[in-house]
Amino acid sequence: MYNDVRMMLWKEMPMEMENGTAVQEFTLEGFPDIQHLGKFLFLVHLLTYLASIAGNAVIVTIICANSRLHMPMYFFLSIFSFVECCFINTVIPKLLVIFLLGKQNVSFPACFIQTFFFFFLGAAGFFLIAVMSLDRYVAICKPLHYLTIMNLKTCSFLVTTCFTLAFTLITGLVVKVSQLSFCGPYVIPHFFCDIGPLIHLSCSDTKPTEMLAFVLALFILLTSLIITIIAYSNIIVTIVQLPSARERQKAFSTCSSHLIVLSLMYGSCVFIYVKLKQTNRMDSNREAALVNTVVTPLLNPVIYTLRNKQVHQALRETMCRMKMSR
Repeated sequence: MYNDVRMMLWKEMPMEMENGTAVQEFTLEGFPDIQHLGKFLFLVHLLTYLASIAGNAVIVTIICANSRLHMPMYFFLSIFSFVECCFINTVIPKLLVIFLLGKQNVSFPACFIQTFFFFFLGAAGFFLIAVMSLDRYVAICKPLHYLTIMNLKTCSFLVTTCFTLAFTLITGLVVKVSQLSFCGPYVIPHFFCDIGPLIHLSCSDTKPTEMLAFVLALFILLTSLIITIIAYSNIIVTIVQLPSARERQKAFSTCSSHLIVLSLMYGSCVFIYVKLKQTNRMDSNREAALVNTVVTPLLNPVIYTLRNKQVHQALRETMCRMKMSR
């Protein structure tokens, strides 16, 4: 898939400038104001990166290895954790190099390949969040029909739809941005090739591209948000009507971890991307992007493992088996 995207973007990229020379590379500025803390920030983010990868990998491994977790809810959670692992790897390794060595150059095609995978995986993550909301709705509001409705065929179809829709939407946007003319400077005021700063570096008429990016961001966020709101509105009504306080507490506990992840993801992304016009054209929202790319992937496995009793129990059983095998 990487090679296919690379070839597609390479063919579509008009890299010729007005003076006839080609754009060879961009420079990622990183965080120049705090670069003197680079080694300390490198260590902090390296530990965060390793913890995020390990945490999400543990979730995927436990769900695959434990037969009691072979249920739709955990199937979607394992896919989501896998997407998070891939998402982290599109950005954080380059961020670590920037903290350690300062500004980094990135080739023109590599920059747009990073842009594509960052937004493709991000959009797929939001659609998966919506699917997970639907799964909770069916589980709580229609428990007797849950396994019939959310069978393997339905789950596979929903996951495939998430990735297909994300791929279709993001490919068009990235190709559109890659076709803009870039006449310098080639310094991106960010720690990765974000779509907004790239558009602002162009000397072409960027209004159609900016509008396309805004509409797509709004569509992706609103679609998943509306589905989630409708699902959880029905869930809350159903939970309130449960006769037992213990059943209500169990139902709320099941959904609370999902809602925490949801608020983190939507909060940071709405702040960054749902803006028709930024007051400063080169404002890249680097601090808010750190929440989305560093903090949220780290908290996801913590939230899901500590607040989910079944995952917690499966993790303890796995650790016990590992100790006994020694």
